[in-house]
Amino acid sequence: MNHPELVLLPANQPSARFYRGGQRIADFRSAPPADPSTPEDWIASVTTVRGQSPAGLSRLPTGELLATLIADHPLEWLGAAHVESFGADTKLLVKLLDAGQRLPVHAHPDAAFAARHLGASHGKAEAWYILSPGTVHLGLRETVDPATLLRLVADQRTDELLAMLHAVEVQPGDSVYVPPGVLHAIGPGILLAEVQEPEDLSILLEWNGFDLDGARDGHLGLGFEKALTAVEHTERSDDDIRALVHRSGSEALLPAEARRYFRLDHLSGGAALPAGFAVLIGLSGAVSLNTERGDEAQVSSGETMLVPFAVGALRLEGSGTVLVARPPA
Repeated sequence: MNHPELVLLPANQPSARFYRGGQRIADFRSAPPADPSTPEDWIASVTTVRGQSPAGLSRLPTGELLATLIADHPLEWLGAAHVESFGADTKLLVKLLDAGQRLPVHAHPDAAFAARHLGASHGKAEAWYILSPGTVHLGLRETVDPATLLRLVADQRTDELLAMLHAVEVQPGDSVYVPPGVLHAIGPGILLAEVQEPEDLSILLEWNGFDLDGARDGHLGLGFEKALTAVEHTERSDDDIRALVHRSGSEALLPAEARRYFRLDHLSGGAALPAGFAVLIGLSGAVSLNTERGDEAQVSSGETMLVPFAVGALRLEGSGTVLVARPPA
């Protein structure tokens, strides 16, 4: 694709993930029944599942790998200002995630830790846009010393680990920002759209009941004593947690600090979007897209669309709504 255009993307669900889910993604996309071990849809992904390349990479309907196209034509896909700041790095990974069971208590390292200990280009900040209700667990209620946390993990005292976190009830339209290092878990039954830094790096504090060997794979190959130094050990107050959770109807979906990692917006007909790399997720109804270049397309509920820089600014028309994920400005 030498001249990038708007592209409706098919589902891209890596198989044999360690937790159950997938059917809510199929229902959202109005797709056939899903394999119960495919709980994530990696949208417009140039990121591979850790240790399982090329799993995770998105292919366009033409069969071409998005990662290859962007590497070969970064200016057309990302724009000159983005390339000047970040090179050919999209700085973005978007997912649909179906928690068919509660996810384990875990955290993700920041960029400095990931670069120093793992040779990675990014850490993993993330944010969730909630599509179905449930409970999420986020941030320590009390400060815990590293030795105590290490013992809880070694003994797999999972009830105690979960009880250490704030439990937050979330509804469709809420959004939750999860900074690097913050312990968290997504409760069962939740479907969400996730925007994150483009890495697959998780430090897993529990693994009983999940299809994985956490003692072997939960610490990123570093050993838990070192891996847990990437985890936040200090308490977050109720006010701190409220600052990370933006309720449906809030003017902004994410706190200002998140915008250094990615941007996330909820748009409807009548809105405009400047030229730039973006991923659109149809939330309700249908939205018509008219580009500065003269292209036209439509995004309906459950569809996902890739927007390259080359098509120019977008004008949205119609009564539907879309979620828009973009790299940092």
